[in-house]
Amino acid sequence: MNILHSIRSFIRTADAGSLAGAARTLGISAAAVGQNIARLETHLGVRLFNRTTRQLALTERGALYLAQVRHIERDLQRAQAAVTDPDATPAGRLRIASSAAFGRHVLAPLLPALQQRYPRLEIELLLADRNVDHAREDVDVSIRIGPQLEEGMVARLIAQVPFVFCAAPAYLADAGTPHTPEDLREHRCLLFRYPLDGRYLRWGFVRDGMRFDADVRPALVSDDIDALAIMAAKGGGITRLAAFVAAPYLARGELQALFTSDSADDTQAAAEPMRVYLCVSDRRDLTPKVRSLLQHVLDALPTAWRADHR
Repeated sequence: MNILHSIRSFIRTADAGSLAGAARTLGISAAAVGQNIARLETHLGVRLFNRTTRQLALTERGALYLAQVRHIERDLQRAQAAVTDPDATPAGRLRIASSAAFGRHVLAPLLPALQQRYPRLEIELLLADRNVDHAREDVDVSIRIGPQLEEGMVARLIAQVPFVFCAAPAYLADAGTPHTPEDLREHRCLLFRYPLDGRYLRWGFVRDGMRFDADVRPALVSDDIDALAIMAAKGGGITRLAAFVAAPYLARGELQALFTSDSADDTQAAAEPMRVYLCVSDRRDLTPKVRSLLQHVLDALPTAWRADHR
């Protein structure tokens, strides 16, 4: 019996909740997964799962065993990376989790070129505005914004993306144009609700070196930034978009930027940028494939967005 294959099948089944789900991540048949687990149970002399026709659940001993062996696969990957030439050609599966908007608008367009540069990479992109569990979800690296950072993660600031406050020209013609953040309280505002805990993401500004949050009145709310952009373009009110989301709307004239350089109060209050981080669970997870992603993204970002530019 290949004990490592059996343990890997056990971990993936526990995480997926089914043999079929584990089989998809492992690239083998569900029958093979089931056989690996059966061999492991025989080897241990305990039942790891309670099975019914509709459900697969860990036994008490199965849960205890999972807690003890979950680290094995990742430790093996780290061990291989530690003894491999750090300049080795990136290869293998690279599973990336990213905040949805950055992943959709910035990261996804960059990944084909990365894979073409390193054909031995198998890249998977997971888009989620939640705190992804690297170990449980078998993620190599995540791209997160500030509110998604967790204690204990190794995070590198890679970008500071400008936020654009904007609204449809028709809305501004009807409701008037705000010239200071304080004016926003008199307008319909379109806010992003963070899926993790349901709070609104605050609209931060900096004036005379002091940070403050604008007092806003929510009119429309969504947990998807692209939906907010569409609603703003249709006259719903004022919203705050990352520059990479706002750019096409501004270019088409569907949205008009506020608090720009020609605004009287721009020198007094500037929009706080969106800070973007590359995160791993441990410094040992900065493998050649993760470093290749980091460098590829840094090379592709506009110079003004790069954290080391400021």
